[in-house]
Amino acid sequence: MLSTVRAKHVIATLGLSLMLAACSSNDAPEYVERPVSELYNGAQDLLDANEYQQAAEAFDEVERQHPYSVWATKATLMSAYAYYQDNKYDDAINALDRFISLHPANPDVPYAYYLKALSYYEQISDVGRDQQMTQHAMDALDDVIRRFPDSKYARDAKLKKDLTVDHLAGKEMDVGRYYQDRNEYLAAINRFKAVIENYQTTTHVPEALARLTECYLALGLEGEAKRTAAVLGHNFPGSEYYSESYSLMLGEDAPEREDSSWWDDTTNAISSLF
Repeated sequence: MLSTVRAKHVIATLGLSLMLAACSSNDAPEYVERPVSELYNGAQDLLDANEYQQAAEAFDEVERQHPYSVWATKATLMSAYAYYQDNKYDDAINALDRFISLHPANPDVPYAYYLKALSYYEQISDVGRDQQMTQHAMDALDDVIRRFPDSKYARDAKLKKDLTVDHLAGKEMDVGRYYQDRNEYLAAINRFKAVIENYQTTTHVPEALARLTECYLALGLEGEAKRTAAVLGHNFPGSEYYSESYSLMLGEDAPEREDSSWWDDTTNAISSLF
């Protein structure tokens, strides 16, 4: 009798174990190998439906199941595009780096470099925040321009680079104003000089020259202030910052002064250097 009970217990325990194992296997997604065309078309349908996360995963599945297929190469790039559209820029960059590394001679490599640059460019924050991502974007855009100078991607990269450079100059101006407002003029001067020397083609140069003039005057360096204001007048005669600097250098009683010839003489001297 006792042995019969024990036998029933063993059977019941074994049955429970088998049931648990079955349940556990049901929790995991079942691997089903499917034709590459079916997988790829399904991923494309998801992309067309703006289901970007699912599309990226579906394209990744193409590469996983058929790694040596020509469709796998295309799927890697499409996965990166889907991640980019989903604002998953780090995932997009990783996929693009893998594509470029594995297929350096592929005709779509220029686009891969361009999409990588865009993935950095879209993450540029406002000038009040750290600009490391802006520098990454600049480097990636330079990569496109240098590697594929005659491509349509290079043309757009040049336009975006100009905006990126202007953004970096804006950051320098923001920091310079911060120091100037706190009467830390030497630190401010270094920032404004950086704009003038490193970002000469940006819209921030006239203001940088004007703020530099103010800082020199605050430190009692009238000669440096005159020279800087004259450079501003020569290069940007119609700028509002030139008018401000002119008034600042001549003082509030400028209309009553009999001799402001130093301004004209300095301007002429600076002009002769250009």
